[in-house]
Amino acid sequence: MCHQCQRNDNGRVIRCLKCKRKRYCIPCLTKWYPKMTEDDIASACPVCLGNCNCKSCLRLDAPVKDLKNLNLEVSEEEEVKHSKFLLRALLPFLKQLDAEQMMEREIEARIRGVPAADLQIENARCPADERMFCDNCRTSISDYHRSCSNCSSDLCLVCCREIRAGCLQGGGSDVVMEYIDRGFTYMHGEHEEIKDELLAGSPKKTVSEDCTRPKSGWKANEDGSIHCSCGSGNLQLKCLLPNMEVNFSVSVTEVVKNVEDVLKNYETDAVNAPVEPCVCFSSNGDRDICNANESLKAACREDSDDNYLFNPKAKEITEDDLKHFQLHWKRAEPVIVSNVLETASGLSWEPMVMWRAFRQIKHEQHGKLLDVKAIECLGCCEVEINVHKFFTGYTEGRFDDKKWPQILKLKDWPPYKTFGESLPRHDVEFTCCLPFKEYTDRRSGPLNLATRLPQNSLKPDMGPKTYIAYGFPKELGRGDSVTKLHCDMSDAVNVLTHTAEVSYSDGQLAEIQNLKLVHAKQDQRELFGYDQNVDRVDINKNGGVSGKSTENEEVIQGKTYESGPLNCANEMEWPDALDGAAWDIFRREDVPKLQEYLDKHFKEFRHIHCCPLQKVVHSIHDQTFYLTLEHKRKLKEEYGIEPWTFVQKLGDAVFIPAGCPHQVRNLKSCIKVAMDFVSPENAGECIRLTEEFRLLPPNHQAKEDKLEVFVIFYVYMMMKTAETHLSI
Repeated sequence: MCHQCQRNDNGRVIRCLKCKRKRYCIPCLTKWYPKMTEDDIASACPVCLGNCNCKSCLRLDAPVKDLKNLNLEVSEEEEVKHSKFLLRALLPFLKQLDAEQMMEREIEARIRGVPAADLQIENARCPADERMFCDNCRTSISDYHRSCSNCSSDLCLVCCREIRAGCLQGGGSDVVMEYIDRGFTYMHGEHEEIKDELLAGSPKKTVSEDCTRPKSGWKANEDGSIHCSCGSGNLQLKCLLPNMEVNFSVSVTEVVKNVEDVLKNYETDAVNAPVEPCVCFSSNGDRDICNANESLKAACREDSDDNYLFNPKAKEITEDDLKHFQLHWKRAEPVIVSNVLETASGLSWEPMVMWRAFRQIKHEQHGKLLDVKAIECLGCCEVEINVHKFFTGYTEGRFDDKKWPQILKLKDWPPYKTFGESLPRHDVEFTCCLPFKEYTDRRSGPLNLATRLPQNSLKPDMGPKTYIAYGFPKELGRGDSVTKLHCDMSDAVNVLTHTAEVSYSDGQLAEIQNLKLVHAKQDQRELFGYDQNVDRVDINKNGGVSGKSTENEEVIQGKTYESGPLNCANEMEWPDALDGAAWDIFRREDVPKLQEYLDKHFKEFRHIHCCPLQKVVHSIHDQTFYLTLEHKRKLKEEYGIEPWTFVQKLGDAVFIPAGCPHQVRNLKSCIKVAMDFVSPENAGECIRLTEEFRLLPPNHQAKEDKLEVFVIFYVYMMMKTAETHLSI
């Protein structure tokens, strides 16, 4: 009987000579293991290799054994070294937290008329599996806060300080964006369809009017106390930590003192240790050509030493490469590790294999869900589609009624359950292939602060998550398969696990080009205010629309080419081997200029239903912008900045530092798997972003998705990390 299909009537089978138990029929080998020959199967079957994709193995109904690179082994000496590094990195933020709490304690002591040392603060006793939020800014409350005994309203310390200063910033009114659906033909450049509600005289607005900020009901008294908005009295200072329900037994002040004592000798060692230069550079500071095979040119900034990104091959990574990684990571530079899939067992990431793994026919241990919600990229709207039809379009392509590529993408698939619950075998495979496990191991990575949370605490969703989307090799201009410009609150690693190229006929490409001309004329008319009868629109050779520019060139990484290869960066990749996804990652220091450019040019962009943008709340956190090749050219021309730009190839793991705005465009159909982690190098940036998200309107999607658990997450993380490692 064939192990794959569990049938004995499919003809000839190949018997494994290694385990001498498993057999695979020829039809199953052809369909599910096209890269394996009969001799390969006879030498070691997929079960022996650990990459069998039958239903039982995919569900992990049987345990996975002997998978390489699954578990991280750290010596006691390395654990101590990593612990000291963590404590040193977190100490400034623990001190900041302690100072804020001491300031509030002194205010409370004056209010009660007692010495600060004798002040007893009531514990709020919030259950470990629940969250407490500030009723003004909706930030998660981590420890000290003020609470009303009558109406149970709670305020974080930041809002308390702002109320006393008379400049309350967090909270405010919701900002509602209304994108009018002008019809399918409008999205393809024709004049909008006249809807019944428009004929009836309804106002045609794309953004609702701003509401005035409601006046806060909280008032500060002269002694620093805060009168509650319910009018019943003053808010009382309370705390969440120490809290035995989440295994904290010491205060922040005590932790700070203990950490300082532990680090005394470490600080001396660190000062006396020689500064290790990055091996990417020679002794005179120039790029070392001997290490060129581990570097990827991704930008052409003048007078800059960060145009090259660290790009090692997964199988060639040694212990010394962790230090090399850290030298670049502490500079907030992305890192690209190539061929990481080669370090795992070789489990197939083919879409139909993943669909079979998730499909789960009726079984008491497994659920069933065949329809999914996808984003249709032209209108940026949600559609429902059968999973099998979606994956068919992934490999064969889909077109709308105008013969325009219909680009669909699934985000955070499978839904409802975690990646590990829905695709357990692929979850293990993903874990195996991740490089630099000191940072990326979800269970015990010594430099992944996310592993330091208490077992019974409510944890943020750090992934893994799957991103599956169609692609197109050339820039369409609208409806592209893109992840729009955004900024993550934590570090992330993104692995490209599968690609598929859809073939297009000359006739289909001609139709697409004709529609691009129509789209470009509409953009000139609506976005740039040019004459509607303009009859000249320039489209560059790789499909990008150059707007009012007469250039006929492709703009990549701030450089241009006409017909020949690029003279810098990835000459072998651009433009002939566009395999995977094109990334643009901006430096943190360039964010102010990037925001200034977007605020200046926002009316040149479209979003939902292809409506022109009418308003910007936060140019990066809104996630409404994708900078085309033309916009990147203008950005460099006007502000002198450019992103790191590179192609993520099959098997590439891209490390993105927290706080670096980035955007992605799929050049082929792609399956990516990503997870978040929290490195000590970027803890400060994560905390800074927390305050930035706090100032967003209450209903802002970025605030809802990211802010709710991260503040308390960092406090738990810092406290538990310090407490756990004080014995070193």
